[in-house]
Amino acid sequence: MPGKRTEFLYLSEPDVIEAGVLDVKRCVDVAEETFVLLSEGDYLMGGPNHNSHGMGIIFPKETKFPNMPVAGPDRRFFAMPAYLGGRYDVCGVKWYGSNHANMAKGLPRSVLTVQLNDKDTGEPLCLMSANLLSAARTGAVPGVATRYLVRKDATTVSAIGCGPIGRACLQAIHSQAPWLKKLSCIALHEESAGAFAGWAEKELGIEAVAARSHEECVRAGDVISVAASRAKPLLLDSAWLRRGATVLFSGPASADDAFWTGGRIVYDHIGLHESYVEEAIASGNKAGYYAGVIGGPIYTLIDAGKIPPLASSAGLGDIVRGKAPGRANDGEIILFISCGMPVFDVSFGYDLWQNALKKNLGTRLLLWDKPHMVK
Repeated sequence: MPGKRTEFLYLSEPDVIEAGVLDVKRCVDVAEETFVLLSEGDYLMGGPNHNSHGMGIIFPKETKFPNMPVAGPDRRFFAMPAYLGGRYDVCGVKWYGSNHANMAKGLPRSVLTVQLNDKDTGEPLCLMSANLLSAARTGAVPGVATRYLVRKDATTVSAIGCGPIGRACLQAIHSQAPWLKKLSCIALHEESAGAFAGWAEKELGIEAVAARSHEECVRAGDVISVAASRAKPLLLDSAWLRRGATVLFSGPASADDAFWTGGRIVYDHIGLHESYVEEAIASGNKAGYYAGVIGGPIYTLIDAGKIPPLASSAGLGDIVRGKAPGRANDGEIILFISCGMPVFDVSFGYDLWQNALKKNLGTRLLLWDKPHMVK
């Protein structure tokens, strides 16, 4: 049997922009479709339970090897593989390296790519720049939550974290709730919050101010987007929350117990959070592991019996499918926890690949004319 020629498509960042990566509403639609497949079970992620976020290289604090990297803020490598069914029916992986020091070099904190592969042969189908893709899909998840969980009479939104992820989250939230008219925002640096407010006024047509404190920011919001980085610990207080607030977590935060126990918690996908707990137990340092993930404070309270177990809680996909209730009333406080899953990189990446094929975008790259070894 003669060897099979294999090519794949390479998409640069300008290519994925032309393919539609900045189409916020489309990305939210794709994310909602992905939530349905998660709820139905038509997916696979890494790990023995098929629900792992991914596998990472976390650098040691010290090393005897002169060239081995050591730990630093946001410094890691991560591979996030997944299969997604439905109309996608494809395998893929997001691979990235992250280092907070990148920004001093004129680079984003993380540098990301997504690769799609044929589910049967393993052949690469498309390799694409994924910084914009990853930000878009991260924002799209709270965008879907906004569709189902935010009060229709909400008028104000607060943003904690004013980086690219915070911007993507606010774009997606506002795309689903354009009736939100006022924004309060806060960042590690005052100038970043001011720039974010200016951008929001210009791009979203929303009245925006930079808050002077986290308390001021949270108290101002009917909808609160938490997309702060891990560079500095974030501590929230239950007394700051408005009646009927929806808090959308796309980044880590700590809070008093009443913050978590006083509202209803909705998870992006129960299986993912169960996987985190399993991995925490296997690590031998459960508390340390919990400290490194967005849902960590909640898992601690579940272990203490203060919050209902994961198995009896709702995932957003079940709410989208009508298998679990959405918001019960206008006074209910809802906390939505999103930790990031590669199925969303695969679904939106697939859409971008298909758009690129239709528009004749990208560069065809040769893997081989015929493989040197077949057997």
